[in-house]
Amino acid sequence: MANKYLILLVEDESNIASFITTVLRANQYEVKRAATGEEALMMASSYCPDLIILDLGLPDIDGQKVLSTVRSWTQTPVIVVSARSHERDKVESLDLGADDYITKPFGTSELLARVRTALRHSQNRADINASGGVFRAGKMRIDYDKRRVTVDGADVHLTQTEYNIVALLSRHAGRVLTYDFVMRETWGPGVTGGSNQILRVNMANIRRKMEKNPAEPEYIFTETGVGYRMLDGEKE
Repeated sequence: MANKYLILLVEDESNIASFITTVLRANQYEVKRAATGEEALMMASSYCPDLIILDLGLPDIDGQKVLSTVRSWTQTPVIVVSARSHERDKVESLDLGADDYITKPFGTSELLARVRTALRHSQNRADINASGGVFRAGKMRIDYDKRRVTVDGADVHLTQTEYNIVALLSRHAGRVLTYDFVMRETWGPGVTGGSNQILRVNMANIRRKMEKNPAEPEYIFTETGVGYRMLDGEKE
């Protein structure tokens, strides 16, 4: 089963949020919704989405402040969706790190095209599986061509970001990869040297999904204060 992209939708107007959610889910995206800026920041760090769709007119925190905060710790692509059509708002949002800006109202085709483009650009930056093939370690199997991970024959349902981390570790199986290296390869150079919170959250989710006992991992090990190491295996 292919892994679905996880999208965090930040929109306080319920009708618009329901419409966008329906469109995205109908096109095989997984969606989480936040109605306030504070909720968005909490969910961004908890779920580590592959893409954020962000409305600027939120009830508690201005969307540009949310964007600035998100950009301080992750390069996750952000598409701003706003009724603000003034060029100044667009320039400020893009300068703060938005990947794209869509002015309301917009069509379904336009939204989906922008989403595909943002995800493709992000994937190109983090693509670590050009060589393809299959990797095995113990009862774990990674099919790089299908972007599929199984443990003991059962599918492990990872988000795209989680998959990228697992695939990166597998390509260097048996070696310790530093926190900064994993973050740089996964999210880009803008997040290195700072907090490792986003990486720790993703790793906790990966272990919960892959390991029988996350406290005693069989496949991905922590080298305290240094980074992570995957169980050595072989490429088929």
